[in-house]
Amino acid sequence: MRGSAAPTSPGPWNTRSEALLAAQALTAGQAPDAEQPEPAGTTQDAPRATPARPVRRGPADPVKALMHRHRELCERAVDALEIAAGLEVHGVTDRTAARFRHRDVFSLAEELYARVPRGSGAAARPAPEDGAGSGWAGWATAALAPGAVAALAGTGLALTEGPVRLAVGVAGALGLAVALALAVRRGPLRAAGRGVPAARVWTLWLLAYALGGDGLLGELLTGGPDGGWALTPGPVLGLALAVAPAAWCAHLFATRARRRLAASRGLEDFAAGTRPLLLATVALHTAVLAGLLALTGFAPGALALGALLLVARLLAAHGFARTAADALAGVCAAQALALATVLAARLPGCDLLAEPVRALVDTWGPGAVPAVICGAAALGLLAHATAALSRASAHARVPAHDTP
Repeated sequence: MRGSAAPTSPGPWNTRSEALLAAQALTAGQAPDAEQPEPAGTTQDAPRATPARPVRRGPADPVKALMHRHRELCERAVDALEIAAGLEVHGVTDRTAARFRHRDVFSLAEELYARVPRGSGAAARPAPEDGAGSGWAGWATAALAPGAVAALAGTGLALTEGPVRLAVGVAGALGLAVALALAVRRGPLRAAGRGVPAARVWTLWLLAYALGGDGLLGELLTGGPDGGWALTPGPVLGLALAVAPAAWCAHLFATRARRRLAASRGLEDFAAGTRPLLLATVALHTAVLAGLLALTGFAPGALALGALLLVARLLAAHGFARTAADALAGVCAAQALALATVLAARLPGCDLLAEPVRALVDTWGPGAVPAVICGAAALGLLAHATAALSRASAHARVPAHDTP
């Protein structure tokens, strides 16, 4: 009969109900074309639809993918701090850690360290080389050696004359070079496997200029040199004696930074506490060096050079040796250029080349040239170090990556 015929297409109410159930199925992870129970009211015998079970969105274990991606780092780490430093090198920040349901990188690193088993090839915790135990006596003795050699050489130069004095000077220079090489190979000044050999050449040039550069510049400005020129061993002696305080300051900075790394709860928190620590370390060493130079022969260029060498060595010891070597090379080039412009001014029509150096020397003396050059380089390198050494990766036991 016409009145008993069933409708051939669903009405508007059925269409909306089916769309709602399809959306619930997608939320629950079912396929869109999966068989769904008909909504109540379409047939008399259909059971009431069971509400969709709430399902946790996203992966059940968000850390698992990160754990597999950095498995080698986690297996070789000696503590969670190394993992945190390694994650920072790979660009993981506190904001990234929040996506893995952790408040910061350190918390994320602790979970990775706890979950990844240490393999048989895992690195053993290295023995301390910059502080405790018998290692302390070794690097302290090595740090005192340059000052002792420089003091003996200075005494020999004061007591001898003629060819003997020349031989004593050459022997003292060689002995000081060897002592400096030993001092930076042990303890907190050590840059194991990350040093740049050319940095030794630049350091020796800077020390040679501190010994005789001012006298040579003065002779060049007056038309010489006609023979030898005056040497100033006092600043070099002060710099050599300052190697031991520099090693102690580097040890203090590394130890305090490592403790702060363990206590910090975020990368920004660690960086904010490390920057003033670095500035205080450099200021402390500069004050000690000023006192030593006051006893041996004060020179502003030597003071600026001492600050420059300390910052450069801190960068090298924490994995930024290339940056430190480039800065020292730039200072050597600037000092050589200052001497070359004075010589070039003797050529016809080139008098203006020496005017900047001549004006500086006439106002402040020959020592102003290395003071300006080394001081500007030290400030620039310190600005770079406040950013580089405030990273957690710079204080990991594994080698850090250098940056240009």
